[in-house]
Parts: sequence; structure tokens; C-alpha cells
Amino acid sequence: MATDLSLAYRAPVAVGVMAEAARRFVDALDDEQRARACFPFSSDDRYFWHYTPIDRNGLKLQEMTDAQRDLSFALLASGLSARGATQARQIIDLEPILKETERIEGLPTRWDRDSGRYTVSIFGEPGGREPWAWRVGGHHIGIIFTVVDGDWVAPTPLFLGANPAIVRHGKHAGLRVLPDEEELARAVLGSLDAAQKGVAIVNPVAPDDILTTNRQVADPAVPPTGIAHADLGGEQRGHLAALIRHYVTRVDGEIATGAWDAIERAGLDGVAFAWAGPEERGKGHYYAVKGPSFLIEYDNTQNGANHIHSVWRDFTNDFGEDLLAAHYAETHSHGDHAH
Repeated sequence: MATDLSLAYRAPVAVGVMAEAARRFVDALDDEQRARACFPFSSDDRYFWHYTPIDRNGLKLQEMTDAQRDLSFALLASGLSARGATQARQIIDLEPILKETERIEGLPTRWDRDSGRYTVSIFGEPGGREPWAWRVGGHHIGIIFTVVDGDWVAPTPLFLGANPAIVRHGKHAGLRVLPDEEELARAVLGSLDAAQKGVAIVNPVAPDDILTTNRQVADPAVPPTGIAHADLGGEQRGHLAALIRHYVTRVDGEIATGAWDAIERAGLDGVAFAWAGPEERGKGHYYAVKGPSFLIEYDNTQNGANHIHSVWRDFTNDFGEDLLAAHYAETHSHGDHAH
């Protein structure tokens, strides 16, 4: 496909593993399950993602056999790094812990806290040259990989959250599923001098959620800008790079390498870090890392600042939009794509 590499990620090995995992999952389903799990690639449902516990289209884990669940987790692991896959499984496992937390703390809830409510969806035919995608979604998980022309892949939007961020009760007390999302950002903030903090800290109060929420397109004008990478010293730049890499390396190494290369080509000097809320631990806080092509957003304000939302977005290639535009332009020029 003739397209600018800075707009896309080519990952033939990772895509091959994903396609095989997706085929094995689909092949293990009966007709009724397949009807719930599989959609045309053209389906508008491909753009649906949310991080609250609302119902989603797709096949729920609780509707699968043990063997089918194992295959769904193999699909999840095929697109993620080992750390990313572990965190995703831990987030799913947090649901009964959250249910118990709400019971102990007397918190009202309107949601059914059930690890079986996470869904797997396949769009199009895995493998081959035609575009296809897969999604795993549920409370605090929004993962979708879009594959175009056989070996080009878009891994965003990619959302991970955690409630509780730090488990307070029971045998899992002290567990932090997403610790470095906070710690690496605090390393950036803590390395700044007073003048730099005056630029980076954009509001003494954090917003109550990530500002781009679950919009289909992330608007670069919505999140704050803060302090520019160009105005940081060497050690400070290292801290910021480590934070960005942490989000990028949620995905498979081959895909992450391409993503990081694209971010570097676009220019780190165009990246900025913004913080909202007090510096004090245990208080509601938010940050955004905004670059020319990408956005990272994090918020921990709900449930007494013990409830994390974090997301990696691409301003033009979420859901593979750049890849698909290039694909359709090329196939149309060859006269083999009907609009």
C-alpha cells in the first residue's frame, strides 16, 4: 500500500498471529455464537467503544465455554504486550473485587459487576487482504485492532481503567493494576522546577473524566497543552519519553516499535505535558500528553481518587481511518473497489 509510514504501522508478524488467533476463536463457535460475535467490517458498530459497564454487541465471556474463553484471551494477548495482556486480564478480574468493595463501603451501584460481561467482536474476515478488525470491550477495557491490506495495523483507541485503582480490602489489598500510569507521570511532574510547573499545571482542579471521553474522533483542541517537550531539560525529556513509551508498549512489540517510530518522526518537540489537580498523592488528578499525531489522557478523580481512566488515541488513525483512506484510494485507482 502506497502510504506514508508515519501515518501507519506495518507489523506482518503480529498481524499473522492476530489473524490466526481470530480464526481459531471464530472456528470454535457454534452458529448462534458466531452470529453474535461476527459483524461485517462495514458495520457502524465497529466504531462503538465505551468504558462504562453498558451492554455491547458481541459474544460475552459468560456465553462461552472454557475452551472458547481461552481462545478469546489468546486473541487478546495476540495484539498486546505481555504486560498489556496481564493488565487487561487483571482489569477483568477487578469486577468481583469492585463488587465486594462497593458492598463493604456501602456504595450504591446500578451496575452488574461481573467478569463475564466482557465481549469479543470480529469485524470482517480475519486474514487476507480485505480490511478486518477485532475488539474486546467491557468495563474499563476498550481495545480494538484494525488490519488493512494484510499487514498494516492500527491499535487505537486503546483504553484501560481500574476501579479500585488500589484495592483496599480483602486478600488482594494493595493491588495496583495500573501503577506506572500514575508513577511515570509523577516523575515528569516532580522533575519540573517552579516556573515549569507554572506552565505544566493548567488547573488546580482535575476534570472528573478524560476530556475526549469515548468520542469516535479525538479532537486535539479539547485536552490542555501544558509545557512543551522543547522547554524541558534532558532528564525531564527522558521522563516524558518513558511515560509515552509506557502507553505505546501496551501493544505487541512489533506494533509498538512502529508506533514509537511514527511518534519520533512526527517530532517529540511538538509534544506537550499538562497536569491538572494538586500534586499531593491521594487527591484527584489528571494529565494529558499531546503530540502532533497522538494523545494520551489519564484521569483519577472518582471514588475518592481511586478510579483510573487512561487512553491512547491517534488523531487521524483511530479505527484505522488513515490506513483505510489510503487503501480505498489505491484500490479505487486500480478500479477494483466499488464505492
